[in-house]
Amino acid sequence: MDGVDAEVLDAVARWQSQGDDVLLATVARTWGSAPRPVGAMMALTPRGRVAGSVSGGCIEDDLLAKVAGGFRPGLRPHVKTYGLSADEAHRFGLPCGGTLELVIECVTPRSALDAMRSVIAAGRLGVRELDLRTGQARVRGVGQPAAFGYTPTRLSVPFGPRWRIIVIGDGQLTQHLVHMALPLGYQIVICDPRDIHDDHDHAQETHRHVTRTKEMPDDLIVRLRPDGNTAIVALTHDPKLDDMALLEALKSEAFYVGAIGSHRNQASRRERLAMFDLTATQIGRLHGPVGLPLGSRTPPEIALAILAQMTALRNGVRAGVDVSSSSSGHVSSRRRTPAMHAA
Repeated sequence: MDGVDAEVLDAVARWQSQGDDVLLATVARTWGSAPRPVGAMMALTPRGRVAGSVSGGCIEDDLLAKVAGGFRPGLRPHVKTYGLSADEAHRFGLPCGGTLELVIECVTPRSALDAMRSVIAAGRLGVRELDLRTGQARVRGVGQPAAFGYTPTRLSVPFGPRWRIIVIGDGQLTQHLVHMALPLGYQIVICDPRDIHDDHDHAQETHRHVTRTKEMPDDLIVRLRPDGNTAIVALTHDPKLDDMALLEALKSEAFYVGAIGSHRNQASRRERLAMFDLTATQIGRLHGPVGLPLGSRTPPEIALAILAQMTALRNGVRAGVDVSSSSSGHVSSRRRTPAMHAA
């Protein structure tokens, strides 16, 4: 479940408290190119309120028109398929060959969405299982990310903070990174043991998916035991703190490890890391300078470059250039901008 889908649940609760009837549509199956993944959700009401998305436009309009015209599933959820024919795919703006199947249900206490929101608010993983014969749903907590499941009788949708970013340093760049990362479905841990008094906005402190700690970075990473759904980014510009984090991060299963700094500083960092119990392969995992080479100059641009690189790796795409090696000719020919490559 991504951040947009969590917002859908919040909208459902808000609209119901205001007396609205709410329907929930979930992408249950896709064929070919589909604009949204399985498990994506959309909530809508008879008076035209919409939260979330199942396609990106035309299917939402069609569902709204049907609901405004009186369509309601009964106790048993309704299954609707879009894009079976080329004409229908064109009509609903689906990509060539794209087809998707939706499960549409009326939201009631039997839907267990409040239980789902409670698990998310606690920062835990869970699965919502919907019986397609009765419309009865149940929510159960899980210890590890679960798989999406869909059969003729059951829809199982995993949810919760499946992705995590550990950020070392709590400066201005971190704030932009957090603002952009939250809608992408990340749980964020910000670590900065320094006694600093920045005037940047800490509005995210109360966000359910952002926590802050003053632990030493290496202790934190050992305690959190990063898995393959975790990214770690060192942004303090302080070699002592950043290197402490990297010594443990590069030995972990984290899918992304990056550090800010110039090409020259990254070369020095790799020399320092080689003095410890890290292999050349582990050191080679380091993305530094951090982020895709977008010519970034400002903190928001650098945050965008970092998240773009994370997103590519998270989706199994080797986007741009591999910046894990400072010997790459393409990397060394990039424009060195003061913001991106500051010491």
